[in-house]
Amino acid sequence: MRFQHDKKLLSTILVFTDLDGTLLDHDTYSLAPARELIDTLQECKIPLVANTSKTRAELLSFQKSIMLQAPFISENGAAIHLPKTQFPRQPQNSVESGEFWVKQFSQPRAHWISLLKQLAPELQNLTQPFSQMSVEQLCQETGLTFDNGLLAHQREYGEPLKWLGSEDEKHVFIDKITAQGGHVLQGGRFIHIGDQVNKGDSMIWLKDLYNQTSKQNHTTIALGDSHNDIDMLEAADVAVLVKSPVHQFPPLRRTTNIIKTQNKGPVGWVEGLLAGLDILNNQGVSHG
Repeated sequence: MRFQHDKKLLSTILVFTDLDGTLLDHDTYSLAPARELIDTLQECKIPLVANTSKTRAELLSFQKSIMLQAPFISENGAAIHLPKTQFPRQPQNSVESGEFWVKQFSQPRAHWISLLKQLAPELQNLTQPFSQMSVEQLCQETGLTFDNGLLAHQREYGEPLKWLGSEDEKHVFIDKITAQGGHVLQGGRFIHIGDQVNKGDSMIWLKDLYNQTSKQNHTTIALGDSHNDIDMLEAADVAVLVKSPVHQFPPLRRTTNIIKTQNKGPVGWVEGLLAGLDILNNQGVSHG
C-alpha cells in the first residue's frame, strides 16, 4: 500500500487509536485486516500511538507483537510512555522507567481501590472490580488468553469494574465517586474509576511535545468506538468513529471533520483512517 498524499502533510501527522473494538476486533482481538496499513504508517514514519484503557504491560506486549516503535498512552490517559530512543531529552515532569520516560497524570491504583472500599456496602455490591477477579474470571469476562489476562491485571493507575446494577443505580454510584474526587469512564466492556484524566488531554500533551521537539505543527487523526474515546475524538483534527458490533457511535459535540465507518473493527479502522488522510490532504483542517 502506498499513500498518494502530500509528503509534507504526511511528515506532520500523528495517529492516535483506541485498541479494543477499534483497531482490534471486538471478539477475536485480531488486527489482521489493518496489518498492511500499519506497516505503511511505519514506513512513512507516521507515529501510531495506542491510546487505550490497556495497561503498560499489555501495551509493551502489543507493540512487540507488531514491531511497533512509538509512544503509547495507557489506562485512559493516566500515563504517556515515551521511548528514550525517540525522545533522548527527558521531558519536564516525567519520570524514568527502564527504556521509557513516563509522564504520569494520575494517582496510583491503590488510591482508587481504597476509595471503592469506603463506599456503602450496597454500592460496593453493585460492582465487581478487577482487583477482586482472578485471572481466570477476567479471561472469562473478556475472552483474553491466560497470558494476556495476566498482563491486563497489572494495572498501575485506575480500577476497571464490571457493573452489576441498573442504569439508575449507576448514576448514584457515579455521583458518589465524583464527590470523592474520582472520575468514571464507560469503556467497551467495563467502567473505569480513576483520576480526572482522559485520552484527549494526554493526546494534546503528546502532540505539543512533538511540536516542540520537531519545531513543526502536527495534525492529529483519532480513531475510537466508545464513550471513553470521546475526549480524544473531540480534540483531534479529524475524528474517526469506528462502528461497534455492540453499541451505538459515541455522541460528539463537534460537527466538522467527522468520519463514521460503515465497517466494524480493523476493517472499519482502515476505512476510517484512509478517509481521514483524504480529508487532510484534500480539504485541509477546519477543527482544532
